[in-house]
Amino acid sequence: MQVNYNFFQPENDSQNYYFYEDGFSKEELQKIEKGVKQINFEKATTVSGDSDKVRSSRVKWIPQNADWWWLYEKLAGMATEANNTLWNFNLYSMPEYIQYTEYLASENGKYDWHQDIGPSMLSKRKVSLTIQLSDSSEYEGGELQLFRGGNPETDTVSAPKKAGCVFIFPSYIMHRVTPVTKGVRKSFVLWLGGEHYK
Repeated sequence: MQVNYNFFQPENDSQNYYFYEDGFSKEELQKIEKGVKQINFEKATTVSGDSDKVRSSRVKWIPQNADWWWLYEKLAGMATEANNTLWNFNLYSMPEYIQYTEYLASENGKYDWHQDIGPSMLSKRKVSLTIQLSDSSEYEGGELQLFRGGNPETDTVSAPKKAGCVFIFPSYIMHRVTPVTKGVRKSFVLWLGGEHYK
């Protein structure tokens, strides 16, 4: 008689997301806005290099220094809570800077369907965070949407557009920012991980 014994393996909720509707206060958002003004813009790119067709935005990179360390620590705590609740990934590093992004209606601001994982450094991303900095009254369009399977035109989840909301999801989930049709959408993005999936 053949007997197979399998050790217990914990399960997770691999397609789910987590969010803090009021992750940042008005005072914290004002502090962020003041600090961001001191950093220069860059044109956003993609790993494939074909960024103009896929993505239209401009970015700044938030340094990991004493002025911004409070922000990195706060976001790390939120990501850890989300991970412990849903995914239980092996997280131990934030190897990349926080990305500040602006999507402008005047430049057809958008980011088509994509994942945050890929080769080299991107293979170490496991959890993605998006922090809403502009209020929903400041722009139209610009929906952050997740596609978790099915029909991408109907089976999507849209993140809350409230300023200060922190939206967290596994980096392998397909997502996009729909075109901004009026105003400017401002956000932070950060990735956590530390090693490839295994």
